[in-house]
Amino acid sequence: MSDTTPQTSMLGRIATAATAIAATGLSGMVLVQGWQVIARYALNASPSWTEPVTLLLLSTTLSFGAAVGVHTRSHFSFPLFVQLLPKVWQYAFARFSSLIILGIGVLLALGGGTLVLDGIDIKMAGAPLPQGALFMPLCAGGALMALFALPQLWRPTLEAN
Repeated sequence: MSDTTPQTSMLGRIATAATAIAATGLSGMVLVQGWQVIARYALNASPSWTEPVTLLLLSTTLSFGAAVGVHTRSHFSFPLFVQLLPKVWQYAFARFSSLIILGIGVLLALGGGTLVLDGIDIKMAGAPLPQGALFMPLCAGGALMALFALPQLWRPTLEAN
């Protein structure tokens, strides 16, 4: 069954953009670490910026990838446990699961935002970025997780894994 409401279409476009950001972060990590190896072993001049930039790219990839996992409902779950429950409880558990994901997303967004603000005036060691930049993907990914979990509260699906 295809669900093409305007909200779903918009969330689908947001998820596609988040996937592109995660893929770009992953590609960036490969490039930065490749440069690190070349600079260190071939040029004997290891740059200091590669580690913090790689951490930022890793955080970006993981945060946006996790949010897309919530949108596609391919995140960690307990399908065997859910399948053993009566049908009524299966839907209740699906809603409860979405509520937990929503709460985690909100906590990540708020906590990440606090860390961004706390570290915005502190210079990152090895890179010309503020320390708070490391937490921007966490904040954005948490917000996206919450956004993607909201419609799942009203339309839970039972996954046949």
